[in-house]
Amino acid sequence: MHFWLICIIFLWPNEVRGYGANSYGEQSIRIGLITDDPTDRVQQTFEHAISVVNSDLSIPLVGETEKVAYGNSVQAFSQLCSLMQNGVGAVFGPAAKHTAAHLLNACDSKDIPFIYPHLSWSPQTDGFNLHPHPEDISHALYDIIQQFEWSRFIFCYESSEYLTILDHLVTLYGTKSPVIKVMRYDLNLNGNYKSVLRRIRKSEDSRIVVVGSTEGVAELLRQAQQVGIMNEDYTYLVGNLDLHTYELEEYKYSEVNITGIRMFDPDKKEVRDLIDALNHELGEIAPLDFGSSPITLQMALTYDAVRVIAETTNNLPYQPQQLNCSERHDNVQRDGSTFRNYMRTMEILEKTITGRIYFQGNVRKGFSFDVTELQPAGLVKVGTWEEGKKFEFQRTPQKPQVIDSEENSLVNKTFRVLIAVPNKPYASLVESINTLVGNNQFEGYGVDLIKELAEKLGFDFTFRNGGNDYGSFNKTTNLTTGYLKEIVEGHADLAISDLTITSEREEVIDFSIPFMNLGIAILYITPKKAEPKIFSFMDPFSSEVWLYLGIAYLGVSLCLFVLGRLSPAEWDNPYPCIEEPDELENQFTINNSLWFATGALLQQGSEIAPKALSTRTISAIWWFFTLIMVSSYTANLAAFLTIENPTSSINSVEDLADNVDDVQYGAKRSGSTRNFFLTSEDPIYMKMNEYMTKNAKNLPESNQDGVDMVDEKYAFLMESTSIEYHTVRQCNLKKIGDALDEKGYGIAMPKNWPYRDKFNNALLELQEQGVLARLKNKWWNEIGAGVCGAKKDDGNRELRMENLSGIYAVLVVGSCLAFVLSFVYWCLFVYRKAKFYEVPFCDALSEEFKIVISFSENERALKSAQSVYSHSRNSSQSIESLETDSENNVPDDD
Repeated sequence: MHFWLICIIFLWPNEVRGYGANSYGEQSIRIGLITDDPTDRVQQTFEHAISVVNSDLSIPLVGETEKVAYGNSVQAFSQLCSLMQNGVGAVFGPAAKHTAAHLLNACDSKDIPFIYPHLSWSPQTDGFNLHPHPEDISHALYDIIQQFEWSRFIFCYESSEYLTILDHLVTLYGTKSPVIKVMRYDLNLNGNYKSVLRRIRKSEDSRIVVVGSTEGVAELLRQAQQVGIMNEDYTYLVGNLDLHTYELEEYKYSEVNITGIRMFDPDKKEVRDLIDALNHELGEIAPLDFGSSPITLQMALTYDAVRVIAETTNNLPYQPQQLNCSERHDNVQRDGSTFRNYMRTMEILEKTITGRIYFQGNVRKGFSFDVTELQPAGLVKVGTWEEGKKFEFQRTPQKPQVIDSEENSLVNKTFRVLIAVPNKPYASLVESINTLVGNNQFEGYGVDLIKELAEKLGFDFTFRNGGNDYGSFNKTTNLTTGYLKEIVEGHADLAISDLTITSEREEVIDFSIPFMNLGIAILYITPKKAEPKIFSFMDPFSSEVWLYLGIAYLGVSLCLFVLGRLSPAEWDNPYPCIEEPDELENQFTINNSLWFATGALLQQGSEIAPKALSTRTISAIWWFFTLIMVSSYTANLAAFLTIENPTSSINSVEDLADNVDDVQYGAKRSGSTRNFFLTSEDPIYMKMNEYMTKNAKNLPESNQDGVDMVDEKYAFLMESTSIEYHTVRQCNLKKIGDALDEKGYGIAMPKNWPYRDKFNNALLELQEQGVLARLKNKWWNEIGAGVCGAKKDDGNRELRMENLSGIYAVLVVGSCLAFVLSFVYWCLFVYRKAKFYEVPFCDALSEEFKIVISFSENERALKSAQSVYSHSRNSSQSIESLETDSENNVPDDD
């Protein structure tokens, strides 16, 4: 035990070298970096900046770096404590804002200067930040918009934090603000912005201001191209200061107007030296695009912050101490707050990346923005924005196109092109009685497109059948398959087919700009005409209307009955010959009220005529009501009887996902359509992916196999352009619903292929000249098409028995019901008459039946000696004393 204590005592001075001592015992100042950058670029920038400034310092800076996971505040705080114990004099924070805010509070409690290089939403009193304030970014955007003379635009932001920029922008406009439509593009917080971009496409506004994080804005522009709003009709003003780091190759030739701002010139000496250092340490290659740079604003501000610390140490002695970050220790960094405040008083004009460094309070001022514009040559500076000065565009003539040299010319070069055969209309074998070889044996849209490009660019080509496996990239194993493998391994130079541009494929190969835009849709059989329903004559009114019509009919009949009894005028003398009768009768009985309402409803009238004002009023209203109802019914009846609406088991992707009518579905076993469902986070598509995974038998090897499988119980998911091709050739097939996504077909080529720009330019020229549209029309609507002619139904169609069967059914049923009722009342009449005359029922029934079937006689004798009733003791009674089918009371027996 004593031995270990002695060892610790002797080793302690070597383990803790005290402030200002490096590994060689020289006096120095330690500064720490806590980084969550997985690429190590920020760390290399930090170390490079220290090595640069140390050449001007008498007391050198020593950097210590700690790496943490993005957003892991607990791990970051642990690393901060480690740096404090090592005696750092300043700490550079990570990119994660919440983590940086947590570390800022910890450093503030210990009076350690904390530097963070990202946008601050409120002036921090304790942190040191070189990033421009949102108010200054708003002012720059305001001046640029004023130069554009926009009267309306869309403000597209990523999260609520960026609304600060909008708030300052509106304040600058005051009461004369243009029309601003505000949209948040990351609504679902899942990185899928297409729903918002579709709304932008459908709106009348084509001028868009975009603010957000570097990753968010870059992804927004990429998805905007997929949705189809990256063309000459749209103008983007990007408020993110890292536009120069984006991959803008895809947008240079789309004629879209993209304007942005940046804080430094990529050609600046400090920037070039930093790029050289990164290339030496990390083996990276700087992009060749004009105006672009791999140096992010975070890296540039980190570099400049190190310069500020270095200049401050030249003017202010600073001796950082070792600290314990535990709350139980109240020790703080001596002179830490003084050092931080002095940093804000410095004014540095040179040897920085982002230009002049000057502070007003806690906010950086005195800087300038380069206003850049995307042109075919790259990002070109078109003006300089400075606070307090009027901004105006200063565009210079575009650089002339580079003349082809022997190295970049395509003349006499031969490329191996992969095509999928057979895969109509993109590629197939020519049907000929002669034996064809080489390129002559292939035809199709893709074949013609390569020929057009070859004629324009001067290269030669050789087609090779690559099969139906377009390939995929496994990020875990770094293995590729299909076309991707052939191109990566150098066995092919190009691939053209219905090959979709995806982010997964672009990790290992490049694509040209899309030569065709499309989306995933549903291929299903053509909806069949529904068979006429037996009661189709009731279709002009809905069930609800029929129900309320019945209620109105009963209600009016009841009102007539009640009002008839309340109105004295409706009580009549049943015997007009008697001036003072003993009783009066009312014509509006229940039966008569129902009969009156029925006659009016059927436009036939009745023998009943209302007399009182009240009954005439309700009768008039009922007649008007029935006039409108009958007219409406008659007007729609012809259409409903003649029109046969097609019906289909599925009408949308939701029906397909729910397996309506047990309709199965699938997609090509491998390809972008299948990957769309595998990677989608939409609940409906996730459900469909689970179904397709469980039912692998529904996943064909090729699109043609899937088309052949389509029937009443199977639907096939494929690209909308392929569906369009098949539906004009197979009349029993039809596209169902809208496209599920937006994407494009492109020509696959090796990564960083030097001829990519030439292919993109040539494709744009073919598009502008209408060649692409002509080729599509040729292979979609001309060759092999015309089978399903445009025969249209002229609308004049005779009515068949199926259309009117319900009417006949009502007639037959009504007639039968009338006969049944008549027979029942007749039997009841005979029974009561036989009982009254006290004669056998059978005898009475026989006599009455003979009278009924005597069709030649229309008169009957009430009293006859031959009648069976003449033998009854009640035969002297009048036959009228009997109750008929219209009377309710039976006379009492004597």
